[in-house]
Amino acid sequence: MKRRNLIALAGAVLLLGTSCSSSDETTTDLADGPAAGSGSTTAAPDGQDGDGHGAVEGAQEVAEPQLHLVSVDRSGKAALLDLLSGDTTDVGTVPGPSALASDGRYALATVDGGVAVIDSGVWTWNHGDHFHYYRSAPEVVGTVPGRGEATVSTGLLSTAGGTGIFFPRTGEAVLLDNSALSDGELTESFRTKTTPHDGLVAPFAGGAVVTVPDASGSVTHVELVDGDGEPVAGTRTRCADARGDITTTVGLVIGCADGALLWTESEDEHDVERIPYPADAAAPPATAFAARKSRPTVAALAGPTGFWLLDTRERSWRLHDAGVRLRHVAAVDDADGHVVALDAAGRVRVYAADTGKQLGATRPLVRTGPRAGGARGEVTLVVDQERAYVNAPAEGMVHEIDYADGARLARELPTATEPAFFTETGR
Repeated sequence: MKRRNLIALAGAVLLLGTSCSSSDETTTDLADGPAAGSGSTTAAPDGQDGDGHGAVEGAQEVAEPQLHLVSVDRSGKAALLDLLSGDTTDVGTVPGPSALASDGRYALATVDGGVAVIDSGVWTWNHGDHFHYYRSAPEVVGTVPGRGEATVSTGLLSTAGGTGIFFPRTGEAVLLDNSALSDGELTESFRTKTTPHDGLVAPFAGGAVVTVPDASGSVTHVELVDGDGEPVAGTRTRCADARGDITTTVGLVIGCADGALLWTESEDEHDVERIPYPADAAAPPATAFAARKSRPTVAALAGPTGFWLLDTRERSWRLHDAGVRLRHVAAVDDADGHVVALDAAGRVRVYAADTGKQLGATRPLVRTGPRAGGARGEVTLVVDQERAYVNAPAEGMVHEIDYADGARLARELPTATEPAFFTETGR
């Protein structure tokens, strides 16, 4: 409980000693939350501001992050584990889950008939120089209709902007209104349809960046569409084989065959920059990004044993070879530059971002298989400002790892449902 008490103390001091300022004022970057971050300066996340500082009717503002684990078993039963108190809460049931994504508040489960939205009732609102923390009653909000597996794209805030859902089988792109979602309503800002393809709809600037396929279904470009789903003139940008997206405190990242596109917004103006891979780097392109929420540096797998690090502030890539087969990798982007990975043997390994040197490793924690989780679920790696979490579906628990202490196994957390799928919320 020591680290949680420190978080509570820092959060209380922050709320008492910091006043809310206009979101376009340049302020000290505390994107790590209550713990000190990099110390550089930034404004509130571009295009991610909203009224009310993240408050919604019926929610309680509190002094510290309300960190919870959301677990969903194979039957679809969902439950919460409060990492502060250890209390568990049953939330409800979703039909036939096959995958789970999250923005730090909602757990979005691909299910039979679409994407079910589970509201964990806990979230953080990023105001650039400080944070607000909330909790309310959890619930299953409903299901966004669609066919087949879905690609889910999220932003930094759960009460403003949007959440993108793309259904490759049908080519349908949906943007949910996060403001309505925070009030318990599933409202589609738009639903458009194009050639079925492996695509995405990533929320940005009040609309979204969407993939543009050719007649054969291969993605050749991406473009910005507005809140009604209409293309914005002059925004179509080359991005062959676009795969993977993530929103950082700097902007929206879209992975392309030759590097990444970084979309940024300031004072209602948007810009897009290409960040090419290093000319001498011999590794496959990134196809999925993972990082601690709100941080500028993100990680991605680079072939069987390598991993990419993309610094969206510096507009630069770094490539490291771990020397072992990896399943997942996530950038913590703290002051010490920790990178956390899950290897093919089920070990959690920690690396230094600058050198790629291994700093620690656990014993094998999870059973591996074709999906690193076997038939009982999918293994997920999540990092926050002090811990990493990995679920063990076959063992029915979640492992908590202190990555800053040589990958020390801090706790084994039994969840109220078998964690076939899991995520951390309250971030």
